[in-house]
Amino acid sequence: MPLPKISEARELSDEKISDEILAVKRQLFQLRLQKATRQLDKPHQFKHAKHRLAQLLTVEGERKRAANQPPQAEE
Repeated sequence: MPLPKISEARELSDEKISDEILAVKRQLFQLRLQKATRQLDKPHQFKHAKHRLAQLLTVEGERKRAANQPPQAEE
């Protein structure tokens, strides 16, 4: 399973990104729980989930900075 592409995250709406962030955080919690109880079968899922979370947070931050930035005057 390849790592998710950031272009996929950039295509999502702001609301969908927030929902995805919550879903990935829940997934990471479940993975940590499985690891603690020695039920984790696929440890590579940690890497994929963290990678996806970083992408989503990056896109969310980019959009917030772009929304807060004042429009530049063209000369």
